[in-house]
This record gives sequence, C-alpha cells and structure tokens, in this order.
Amino acid sequence: MTAQVLVLQHVPWEKPGRIVTAFDEIGLGYQILNIVDEKKPDLPAFDELAGVVIMGGPMGATDYDRHPGLKAEAKLARAAIAVNKPVLGVCLGHQIIATALGAKLHRGERPEIGFGPIKRVDKHDYFSMWDKQIDVLHWHNDVVGLPEGAQLLARSEATKVQAFRAGSALGLQFHLEVGSALLEEWLDEPSMVKDLKAAGGSKSQLREQFARCNPLIHPLADQVFTGFAARCNSYARAIDKRAEESRPKDPVIS
Repeated sequence: MTAQVLVLQHVPWEKPGRIVTAFDEIGLGYQILNIVDEKKPDLPAFDELAGVVIMGGPMGATDYDRHPGLKAEAKLARAAIAVNKPVLGVCLGHQIIATALGAKLHRGERPEIGFGPIKRVDKHDYFSMWDKQIDVLHWHNDVVGLPEGAQLLARSEATKVQAFRAGSALGLQFHLEVGSALLEEWLDEPSMVKDLKAAGGSKSQLREQFARCNPLIHPLADQVFTGFAARCNSYARAIDKRAEESRPKDPVIS
C-alpha cells in the first residue's frame, strides 16, 4: 500500500501518541511533518494522502503572520473534506479545521487545563460506547464555534464545542491521544508546566488524575482512533486500486 496518512505536528511534545498506535496496528503508513513556520511547505502529493491528522500546539489557529504554515494546513483541511478524505484535528488541530470551515476563534473565559468532564451532545459511531459524561484531559485557552452544517458531539461547562463532525472531519478539543509516556513528556516541558501551574494544577495532581481517569479514557481513545484508522485504510485501498487500474497493461503476446 503506497497511500499514507499525513500527520501535522506543531511542537516536539504534542505528538500523535495513541493515534499512530492505531495506524501501526493495521499496518497503515504515515508521515509526520512540521510545516507550521513554512510559507510554501513541501507536502506529499494530495492524491496520495489516505487521511490528514492535525495535532495540537501553543499557537493560535489563525496566527498566520507568525506561523504561515497554519494557512497551508487550513487549506489542506478544506481540500481533504471536500473530497471526503478522513481528517482528524486535536486541540489546535480541532480549531484549525473549524476556522477553515468558517467558524470563529476566540479566547475562552478561562484556561481549561487538567482533567474535567465533557458531556456527549449527540451520538456517533466514533463514540458509540461513550457514556453521557466522561472526564478527559484538557489543555487549551482558545475555543471555536461550530462550523455551519457540522454535528456537535460534545461540550463542557467552559467550552461549547468540545467535539464535532463535519463531513469527513472529526474535531476533538481534548486529548485522547495522551498515554502515560506522552504525559510524562508534557510534564518535562517547561512551557506546559508553566501553563499547568498558572491554572492552579501541579504535576503530582495531574498524575493522580490520569491514573484515576485513564481506565475509562483508554478504551474510548482506542475506539475513536481505530475507527479513524479504518476510514483512512479504506481510503488508502481506494487510492491504490485507482493507481493499479490506471497503470498501462502489458500487451498480450500470442
């Protein structure tokens, strides 16, 4: 299989974590790139992408002057959704997809950092096993509105749009991708610790919350990310099939 998923990462510690674990489990190829500061990024051929994942980061989704690559990411998200290519956005990525589809970005009333509840608004096959409410990991200041025509999936007290579905795109404001190893990388990053302390949290408190919440979060993360990986895999097979059919056939010699 030649088609791959493109994973766009913005800072070293905001890794895809459990997302690429789901790709590895089915043998789906992927490429991780950071194009956030590139005006004209060198991206893989669009027709060969089986899906797009846009990760989190500390920058604003529409901060195109300081991070010109964000504009290319928004354009890529729109193009992928237009042809029903699977797209997944996490935190900043969720905001990039939403603003690319016309939603407004603004500062939240307060930072939402640490574990806290989200409420399911609407059921979808990504979330078929999800109870009405679950505690997840939050780490954001900015929030977005719901793109026109999108399906709202989850909200929290502080953030009206915690998850949405828009065509082939899924946006998650929260962090299902973070396992124990990735959490420790976050807690080794000074800027993340600074945010955590500013929000009234501590490393030990966050570790305790993770230990308490992870037994419920992990199965949900597996369901969401294996579901997304399956969609990407189906798209990849369709790409490879079209490529095979378009190859010139060897002449039959009788």
